[in-house]
Amino acid sequence: MIARVNSEAVLGIDAYLVLVEVDLARGVPTFSTVGLPDAAVKESKDRVGTAIKNSGFEVPLKRITVNLAPADMKKEGSGFDLPIALGILAANGTVKKDKLEETVIAGEVSLDGTLRGVRGALPMALSCKENGFSKMILPEENTREAAITQDIDVYPVKSLREAVQFLNDEIEITPRRVNLDEVWDEASQYTEDFSDVKGQESAKRALEVAAAGGHNLLMIGPPGSGKTMLARRLPSVLPELTLPEALETTKIHSVTGLLGGKAIVATRPFRSPHHTVSDAGLIGGGQHPRPGEVSLAHNGVLFLDELPEFNKNVLEVMRQPIEDERVTISRAAISLTFPSRFMLVAAMNPCPCGYFGDLHHNCTCTPGMIQKYVSKISGPLLDRIDIHIEVPALTYDELKERSSGEKSEVIRERVNRARRRQLERYKDRKGMYCNAQLTSKDIRKYCEIDASCDELLKAAISKFGLSARAYDRILKVSRTIADIEDSPDIQPFHISEAIQYRTLDRKYWMV
Repeated sequence: MIARVNSEAVLGIDAYLVLVEVDLARGVPTFSTVGLPDAAVKESKDRVGTAIKNSGFEVPLKRITVNLAPADMKKEGSGFDLPIALGILAANGTVKKDKLEETVIAGEVSLDGTLRGVRGALPMALSCKENGFSKMILPEENTREAAITQDIDVYPVKSLREAVQFLNDEIEITPRRVNLDEVWDEASQYTEDFSDVKGQESAKRALEVAAAGGHNLLMIGPPGSGKTMLARRLPSVLPELTLPEALETTKIHSVTGLLGGKAIVATRPFRSPHHTVSDAGLIGGGQHPRPGEVSLAHNGVLFLDELPEFNKNVLEVMRQPIEDERVTISRAAISLTFPSRFMLVAAMNPCPCGYFGDLHHNCTCTPGMIQKYVSKISGPLLDRIDIHIEVPALTYDELKERSSGEKSEVIRERVNRARRRQLERYKDRKGMYCNAQLTSKDIRKYCEIDASCDELLKAAISKFGLSARAYDRILKVSRTIADIEDSPDIQPFHISEAIQYRTLDRKYWMV
């Protein structure tokens, strides 16, 4: 006798429908699983058999064959435990089949029959909806996340026995309901605020400019100057996530198991990998490709502290995701693309000892050591950073200051206003939403300057020895500063401020 159970499998950050077919035949009792299962799926036979017995049911002494269709796609994870167990019981006549046909089921079973959560519940729920199903059975801990989709009934079950009783109409289970507005308000609160930062007004201004234009940023300063503290508060001044952005971000965190019990990610992500991270950890990869840090930072901020300490080949592989806003991982059997639209924020010491230029500490580094240290940063990566600033150590008066600075919500309102101007300006350009995306051709069109601005820029390049790559960056950042100030045209004082944000391009920095 054959039984069929609908389930879901995750591929990348999306899910697809899998039909679990179970056949019971006469013969020597065996259990075989086909359909390209991975090790976790193959091991399910031991979990499922024990869970069925410990739930008070009988395991049929027959030849059990489980097919996972489509058979040409790799299946991985423990989410097929529950559908396989229910399929065996349905084929044996213990479970009614009428509800199985209209329901999508996923979940991992413990040896005692209780259910554990699985990764990717939100992508599964979205796929369920796309495939025309209106009901899902999931472990209780996954239902809040899946219920965000709103248009399907998600039934929480705690054990295999409870799932059997529900399918046999022996008990009633109320579908999980989620008030999206309440969940959004709960999840969209930032715990860190710019008002916590003492001093560093110029650095806070630079971060506001970076947020307003979507510019990548590099902070240079001695240990303890507040670089990490500033970076952690940057997401709180970025524009609020839209619902489509939040769903996409939540899907990425869901398939990697990083939701932490939340139903939705409603704040801008902040990821800060250690400098010992591998290229696979940063970009993503593995035998079955998983999202890396650049994808986990999608729609948020990727912070690289101690930038020169990162392995050079790790920094080199970041060029594609920064440029294309997505990362493609190719393997012999499959090629997957993950989104990676993020703001890159990096921090570094000015020299190996950390105190070059510090008025209160003596630097012990030679000019050659400093130049070698700074040159560790990849040139192509540096080309993609529009703003680099110095973050000096705080003075005693700044440390003892009790008055707090501007709150993040005040800064965010200025950022939102500048972003709205940019969206209006680029409304005819598909996929362009901020000044950081301007190409050299776009700069000539959207960043026109008058004679006084041109003279100022020419003098700055001559006096400070600014590099050629600094020219376009200064104009892009000037355009953003003008947007913050609600100015339709770039003015000389906008150019002057943008010139200050090119620290590494000044000759005196390179000793």
